[in-house]
Amino acid sequence: MPAQETPAGPRIVAGVDGSESSVSALRWAIRQAGLTGAAVDAVIAWHYPDLAAAGYGMASVAYETPDDFREGAEKIVADAISSTLDPASGVPVRARVAQGGAAEVLLDASAGASLLVVGSRGHGGFAEALLGSVSQHCVQHALCPVVVVRGQDPA
Repeated sequence: MPAQETPAGPRIVAGVDGSESSVSALRWAIRQAGLTGAAVDAVIAWHYPDLAAAGYGMASVAYETPDDFREGAEKIVADAISSTLDPASGVPVRARVAQGGAAEVLLDASAGASLLVVGSRGHGGFAEALLGSVSQHCVQHALCPVVVVRGQDPA
């Protein structure tokens, strides 16, 4: 997915990974952008695992090439945007797909942003943890304010 020009004015970055928590975070970011006149960058990270490159037991996995992983990420972020964005809202939302670790990609994307919004739990970790590793890393290292959306958004 080609990069687009960053719109002038405030920008909110929302981390997306396909989890319910990340969709809730995107929904929250879009509502906040509507209140503040900001644009939203819905950001997803992807990486090509070393095991896939080496071919270890990956023959039955649908994701075989780096392009498969990138295309899968593009679909996840596009689905998240289409399920949360009301076109009548007028909020500009742009999908951004970047290769790399989730926390690093989100921190890079948030440079110059007015806000970074992430879900509290993604696809891994212990169920009893209050924050996932990515959200915790973002809270500790972001250069802009961070909102962590906990739980599923009732809206």
